[in-house]
Amino acid sequence: MPLSASDLTPEGYNQKLWIAVGDEERDVPSGLLRTETAGRPSMEGTPMLSIVTDDKEGSGLELDLDALVREGARRMLVTALRAEVDAYIEAHAGQQDGKGHALVVRNGVAQPRKVTTTAGRMEIQAPRVNDRREDCRFGSAILPPWARRSPKVTEVLPVLYLRGISTQGFVPALAEFFGSEAGLSASTIQRLTREWGQELAGFNQRDLSQVDYVYLWADGVHFNIRLEEDRLCCLVLVGVRADGRKELVAVGDGYRESEESWAEVLRDLKRRGMRAPVLAVGDGALGFWAAVREVFPETKEQRCWVHKIARVLDALPKSLQPKAKAALHEIMNAENREAADAAMDRFQETYGAKYPKATEKLLKEREVLLTHFEYPAEHWVHLRTANAIESTFATVRLRTNKTKGAGSRSAGLAMAYKLLEAAEDRWRAVNAPHLVALVRAGATFVDGIKVEREDQRYVA
Repeated sequence: MPLSASDLTPEGYNQKLWIAVGDEERDVPSGLLRTETAGRPSMEGTPMLSIVTDDKEGSGLELDLDALVREGARRMLVTALRAEVDAYIEAHAGQQDGKGHALVVRNGVAQPRKVTTTAGRMEIQAPRVNDRREDCRFGSAILPPWARRSPKVTEVLPVLYLRGISTQGFVPALAEFFGSEAGLSASTIQRLTREWGQELAGFNQRDLSQVDYVYLWADGVHFNIRLEEDRLCCLVLVGVRADGRKELVAVGDGYRESEESWAEVLRDLKRRGMRAPVLAVGDGALGFWAAVREVFPETKEQRCWVHKIARVLDALPKSLQPKAKAALHEIMNAENREAADAAMDRFQETYGAKYPKATEKLLKEREVLLTHFEYPAEHWVHLRTANAIESTFATVRLRTNKTKGAGSRSAGLAMAYKLLEAAEDRWRAVNAPHLVALVRAGATFVDGIKVEREDQRYVA
């Protein structure tokens, strides 16, 4: 079927585009532009794509790639919405009233509304359902009635804010990408920020008595706040539940990662029912460790190797850093505690005499750098670093220049929370998740391998 200008309108939805691929035609849901150029022969064996149009209308048809993408996305969305309604009606087709009339039927389409997605801004008329059953109402899971933007669009906003773009600057920045300024005004961003602040407040008041975090990562993430002298220190805790899933535990405002700031966060978690984690992982410079010893004294400590390696290398000449980094990685990735101790001793012998500060930075935390050997080997890759938090903020934490425009600590904290919440959906469970429950139960691991306790051997 040839493509006409009407094919790019809602009325032309049911019409199909025929794409010529070599000598055969395929029925596809969206258009593709001709890739061959007049006067230039195509390469042998390479299928050429072209849109077949009516001779009368083809000359006046101008196709824009972005417009085609948006139209294709709109058609697929409408198709999905119709399929969702069809499935709902079919599921309840046998239910009728006293007169034999179906209780669940189609009810035309809703008023047009514009929805902003990563493919651009598009106008949608969602199909409606008349559900006359008592206390029953159809609600689309694909496009809820209140939705005006896709979740992926919402995820972009915290990143832009934390990178220093003011809410006034969002409009042209996002309009350039999504093709429209509508629905992305500064007032909309500010309203979302207030809503996210309320969500964060609710998150920090939830009951924790029914969850159990066996491992806990801690980090303080700093951001510049516009028109404020002090930087925002966002205190972040991420935990591993007994089933191996990672979960955001806390997001709070701290003062330069001080002991009291961390202690306040941990006391609040304990007050809401949180058990002491078996192991906590974090940077050695945090006031977090003194706070942990006060609030959860039974929790063991593991220092983050990424932070430690960076600090040790800073105390060495640049010419030696590649070799020293390889030596430090040998310690970190050792197969057992004995090999790690031997590699650490070699590092001291190599650099101790000339660079005592570098070796001191390493040796003073020798025990807490090697704690991970007391836990399942499958978990070592997770426990040696605080990467669970670091990777989430990788795109925004290095911003240093202040920018113009309004800004506040509360808004920055809300944005950081939304960034973490969005990332949480992509976090994968730890390796061998079934072993996490054994760690909580007190199982003994030596060099990553589970061993029977002496009392268990005698019982057997």
